[in-house]
Amino acid sequence: MWRIIPYAVLQSIFLTAGQVFLKYAMTRMPAFSWTREFWIKMLSNWQFATSGLFFAGASLLWMYIIKHFEFSTAYPMVSLSYVFGMLAAIMFFHEDVSLLKWIGVAFIILGCLLIAK
Repeated sequence: MWRIIPYAVLQSIFLTAGQVFLKYAMTRMPAFSWTREFWIKMLSNWQFATSGLFFAGASLLWMYIIKHFEFSTAYPMVSLSYVFGMLAAIMFFHEDVSLLKWIGVAFIILGCLLIAK
């Protein structure tokens, strides 16, 4: 079952990239509203469009994963996106990550390795 790891890592990277671009898009937007102007600005935001492309890529890869691997193995692998999300928070948003969060990330990685075995 170790064959799932590269697919799960790539899918998690796509999910994380989508979230990073969505965060960038939202920081450049005014307060959320249901107005026409807000949605025009949102739909013309290149970061928002890029996030959609990454989410689409992640979805396509997810379809491949669940077609070829057991769901009980595949679904927990999505949690790898939390690991990449933590790294993205540090690299792109310059957030501080506590030791307790790193311990949590270590448990996620350990869990994924046990499930993939």
